[in-house]
Amino acid sequence: MAEDIKPVQKVLRHVCNDFLKKQNVVAVGIGYKISGGIKSTRLSIICSVEQKLSRAQLYREDLIPQHVNGVVTDVVETGRMRALAIHRQRHRPAPGGVSIAHRDVTAGTLGCVVKKNGQHMILSNNHVLANSNAAQVGDAILQPGSFDGGTFPGDHIANLFEFIPINLSGGSGLPSNCSIARRFVSMLNIFAAISGSRTRLQAVSIQTADNLVDAAIAKPLADNDISTNILDIGDIGGMRQGLLGMAIQKSGRTTEHTTGLIDQVDVTVDVQYGGGQVGRFTDQILAGPMSQGGDSGSVVLDTDNNLIGLLFAGSDTTTIINRMEHVFSALDLSL
Repeated sequence: MAEDIKPVQKVLRHVCNDFLKKQNVVAVGIGYKISGGIKSTRLSIICSVEQKLSRAQLYREDLIPQHVNGVVTDVVETGRMRALAIHRQRHRPAPGGVSIAHRDVTAGTLGCVVKKNGQHMILSNNHVLANSNAAQVGDAILQPGSFDGGTFPGDHIANLFEFIPINLSGGSGLPSNCSIARRFVSMLNIFAAISGSRTRLQAVSIQTADNLVDAAIAKPLADNDISTNILDIGDIGGMRQGLLGMAIQKSGRTTEHTTGLIDQVDVTVDVQYGGGQVGRFTDQILAGPMSQGGDSGSVVLDTDNNLIGLLFAGSDTTTIINRMEHVFSALDLSL
């Protein structure tokens, strides 16, 4: 290979700058020529272009010759080259699609900026901003999340404002609000203390109701700390109902900008929340493998940048999405 490539390298050095001056060309290098969609074993000078155009659309001086000094060429459409945004770093102002989390949570994704009662809010999941029901309103939110190097108070960007509790079954349950149960358990704990036992009981409520959303909002410390833009996507166009077969996209902390299709609607799904706790969610949207851990909280949009839903769960092959109309209704939000 070293002997074969040297003559091509010599030609490349000779023509590189001239090729980069041609319309649409964004990169020039050496690779294997592709013919009929199949990669050959023939070394060629490859010109990457923003968009492939017909010969009629180009000036003569911008055409790439089929051969140059005995070396074949190839033209590949790659789009415009740009520096890749780092979704896990600190951003001020912080756009949608970047790392964020409750100070006791590793990291999730800042979905987007919304409004509640005319005030700007950060939208993400309950399990990202409210630590799966365990947080208190007013708790500190970090950007980036602690797993990505966020620390308090330096990266404190917002405070938890409101969350929709997730109804869970199994595990230890949630602290009970029943006064009778709490008094009864208190009496048993008194008897345990008198008898010398170190065991203590807690009244819990085993939640069995279904869920529609895993959602929470946080109020930024300052409006100029956040951006209405979504990284790699742009501005939100509006809101639309997600339909079967619809093309969708998202920007998330882990897998960044990905696309997919809505494969199922009206989905009922059991989601694991750790500690043996499970939340059942109804009327969900299911898409393919367009997310991984840490993408929770990403907003999902159609190709016209209309909000479709809020990503919150998935597996190696699927992504589960709350319908955005349910999220906005539950938290009384607007754009």
